[in-house]
Amino acid sequence: MKRALSTFFQFVLFLLLFAAGIVLPLLNLSVVTKWANGTRGFQWDGILLMLAAFVLILLIEAAKKRIPSAAPWTTLALLLAAIAGLAMKFGFMSFDR
Repeated sequence: MKRALSTFFQFVLFLLLFAAGIVLPLLNLSVVTKWANGTRGFQWDGILLMLAAFVLILLIEAAKKRIPSAAPWTTLALLLAAIAGLAMKFGFMSFDR
């Protein structure tokens, strides 16, 4: 039960960081692609924030020597948050020019 709650809270943390990276762009890393019906882009700041938090959590788990038991759950939370964020179209931008 404790691992499930920890995984859920990490999922929420990663998803909030993904959303915050889109709303508050820190590095302004975006890729713009031209399509026939307009211009689309993707902003990478949210994903980079998620990955930074992931590395920080893994470092804390390594310091506590819990990598073998906790890292798979943290990775699962990261993957689920990335899938959910991309499904909600976080980071995708449309430009009508």
